[in-house]
Amino acid sequence: MNKFIKRAATVLGVMSLALMLFVGYYGSVLPDSYYVSGEKSEFACGLNITAQPASGTALASESTQAEIVTLKLYGLIPIKNASITKADAPVLIPGGTPVGIKLLTDGIMVVSTCEVENGCDPAKNAGIQAGDNIIYANGEKITSSQQFANLIMESKGTDIKITLVRNGKEIKSTLTPVFSSAEGTYKAGLLIRDSSAGIGTLTFIDPETGAFGALGHPISDFDTAKTMPLGSGEIVDCTITGFEKGIAGAPGELLGRFVSGLAAGKISKNCDCGIFGTINYWQNYGSGIPIAFKSDVKEGEAQIYTTIDGNQPRCYDIEIERVSHSTTLKTKNLVIKVTDPELLAQTGGILQGMSGSPIIQDGKLVGAVTHVLVGDPARGYGIFIENMLDAAS
Repeated sequence: MNKFIKRAATVLGVMSLALMLFVGYYGSVLPDSYYVSGEKSEFACGLNITAQPASGTALASESTQAEIVTLKLYGLIPIKNASITKADAPVLIPGGTPVGIKLLTDGIMVVSTCEVENGCDPAKNAGIQAGDNIIYANGEKITSSQQFANLIMESKGTDIKITLVRNGKEIKSTLTPVFSSAEGTYKAGLLIRDSSAGIGTLTFIDPETGAFGALGHPISDFDTAKTMPLGSGEIVDCTITGFEKGIAGAPGELLGRFVSGLAAGKISKNCDCGIFGTINYWQNYGSGIPIAFKSDVKEGEAQIYTTIDGNQPRCYDIEIERVSHSTTLKTKNLVIKVTDPELLAQTGGILQGMSGSPIIQDGKLVGAVTHVLVGDPARGYGIFIENMLDAAS
């Protein structure tokens, strides 16, 4: 009898510890606040978490109708308190059209460092690292790679005072160029980049302001994977001329060309959740639809608007396989799977360049495609539209 009691106590202790860890984990990763439209008690986040009014609380504001609730697993186990704000869903025009993207960096981005002469690496000696962004040299604002290269050549090996940005912090250093006998000039041992260009997909347009969002992920440097600091940028009209079909292990890619050099819009922000700015014209993009707050997004059937030929988007069937409300995932809130037979036959699923393609569920804009799974091009990730709107503002 004593053995049975001891075993039962051990099992109960292990279960209690597991439950505490479970509740602690989800209490830390689930958001502290939600927006909802109308009455809502259950959240489609894969755990059947139910929101119930917290005892002793009341509406914080009658104008915003903010309310404190307790999130409970299966309506029984308390996870955490959260703020629920009732609001009308914004109305946005879904995109799906391809856009050409041109971006100039703020300063110049360091891609890598290297030796110049006899094992000397002046950039490394100055503490410069890949991913750094050089914004000043000898007090002069740096705007292009050529400008910086000219400063290096003209230095004749004298010290150059530089200011760079690393992980959001300014760092001052001294760079001493070295003469390269192979090239007959002074070098800093730096591979640098000052611009980027490519193709993406427009996600939404605000019909009242002309504000737009696209991509659902940042424009990053290919070599360092760092978000490129925005100096200036624009989107231009683009047409899709073809694509490379995706297969397991080798994601496909949309191919296209810029229609003209005229800017269709200005980029004002490049961040984790996409690129944002103002478009010059949007009257021909159709009418708007309400968004779905992340608390409304659920697993099941949905559609994406995307373009694989020309510049007119089409609707294709997908399935939202998983919804995650974790605050640690900025751009991978949804796991999606292409189910449309036509799209699968033609492209294999999601292609590079489809990033930003709007995801529609029950007539509402719920998010955008962000990534394709390398091992399975039929599957990929999506971001909540609410996260994009938060980042835009």
